[in-house]
Amino acid sequence: MASPLAYQRQLSRRLALVVAALLVCWSVPAAAQQVPVLHTEGIVHGFLVLRDMPGTVLADGELTQTARGTTVTSRLVFRFKDGSLHDDTTVFSQEKVFRLISEHLVQKGPSFPAPLDMTIDAPKGQVTVRYTDGDSLPKVEVEHLKLPANLANGMLPVLLKNVRAGMPVPALAYVAATPKPRLVTLKIAQADEDAFVTGALPHKALRYVVTVDIGGLAGLVAPLVGKQPPDSHVWILGGDTPAFVRAEQPLYTGGPMWRIELTSPSWPASAATR
Repeated sequence: MASPLAYQRQLSRRLALVVAALLVCWSVPAAAQQVPVLHTEGIVHGFLVLRDMPGTVLADGELTQTARGTTVTSRLVFRFKDGSLHDDTTVFSQEKVFRLISEHLVQKGPSFPAPLDMTIDAPKGQVTVRYTDGDSLPKVEVEHLKLPANLANGMLPVLLKNVRAGMPVPALAYVAATPKPRLVTLKIAQADEDAFVTGALPHKALRYVVTVDIGGLAGLVAPLVGKQPPDSHVWILGGDTPAFVRAEQPLYTGGPMWRIELTSPSWPASAATR
């Protein structure tokens, strides 16, 4: 029978082998499966509203989008009641498959824990983050990452509109906007169809559940220390002309869940009378 010391050494060696095997698995990136273009994007000008989960309006939103050839430029802006700003400009191509070209995200104001300015140059694999540290000093972080072809930053609703109902959704890569940018994986599952109405007309939207997989040892310990991001939800109206309907998600890493919905214009009483 082995002595307690010999048994302890044997157990330590086994644990070391297990950890080494896990690190090898985590270090091998999965093949990037891109979303094929089923519905090409064009000119869009829409209006959104951002609420907290109880329903209080936090910000007014505006989405503008233009297309030149196979290149699309989309800009989403939320102007908060407290003066905060979320401004996200995304450029992507749509030639057979969708592919991110660049993203520029600006967040500032009291609704965000710190000002943030992040730029992704996907072809160069470069992520630049400008932020303010705890001493209110401006900082710049430049990271060169091996960015997969299926990067989803700024274009998740577009990608989900091009997924067939009942078909598996490919895992997508995503650069988390933090002072030290981190590449994570979005694991997406189709859930139930939820009913909603426009006026008196009933509709159903398919809900997608988006789980952030941090990966590596950080992903292993994140749930234990309360850092695992909550699941996001995105509703897509299906059919021949799919459309984004609603989302529930944080707008920044570690942020609260907020609800994004379509909204329609309201007219002054004098204009309505005319």
